[in-house]
Amino acid sequence: MARPLIVGIVNITADSFSDGGRFLDPAAAIGHARALAAGGADIVELGAAASHVASAPVAPEEEIRRLAPVLAALAGAGMKLSIDTWQPAVQRFALARGVDYVNDIRGFPDASLYPELAAAACRLVVMHAVDAEGGRARRRDLAGAEAWRRIEAFFAERIARLAAAGIARHRLVLDPGMGLFLSSRAAASLYVLARLPLLRQRFGLPVMISVSRKSFLAAVVGRQDPAERGPASLTAELYAAANGADYIRTHDPAALADGLAVTAGLAAAAPRQNA
Repeated sequence: MARPLIVGIVNITADSFSDGGRFLDPAAAIGHARALAAGGADIVELGAAASHVASAPVAPEEEIRRLAPVLAALAGAGMKLSIDTWQPAVQRFALARGVDYVNDIRGFPDASLYPELAAAACRLVVMHAVDAEGGRARRRDLAGAEAWRRIEAFFAERIARLAAAGIARHRLVLDPGMGLFLSSRAAASLYVLARLPLLRQRFGLPVMISVSRKSFLAAVVGRQDPAERGPASLTAELYAAANGADYIRTHDPAALADGLAVTAGLAAAAPRQNA
């Protein structure tokens, strides 16, 4: 099993669902980013606006104000950096500072930005969301099969649009969305996660999975406090890794790095046929 790259989450926000307010101070965000990298994150992703259903809108100017000191402090620290934003102005800010990844929960729908995206060198995380107008998830009651159908249709259309604009296909990373980005039904996230190999086969592009602490896990294990969903998150992340995820976005890189190391050790020690 190839080891997926681990993306550590830094929420520079007031109201993220799992840790809102903890890293709003630049010094706290910088320290947390460094700790995530030391714990095993290959990429550190900075997000300055929450996207859950109850989150408050954040103006692009405020996102930039929150991001600027953190990005400046980490830029020379030797870590790969991603910016999580759907706002074109913030994406331009990130591109101008040479970040390694830009992650858009709406999958880069703004064609006016395409020339700048084409000219950039960073990778683009093209995320599917059943409904994310205004940069927030919205509750939609969809069965897993319908969510899957929409995912396939969305990526077919969006990949073609980006390629037609001169954005190199090899720069794209696909994220099918999880939790309320797919459906209010927990079963829909399980349905899509179980079909991860089909998604990779269908489009031939790397896939990012982000299940960490999400509400669909609470429906399975009954943990209503996001902070108590660590074991459930790790189980789903290791499943994704075993089924071909190329990137796993998580709040706890250290736990995932340990889990992947143990999994690799067990695979190496397993008896071989005809040995």
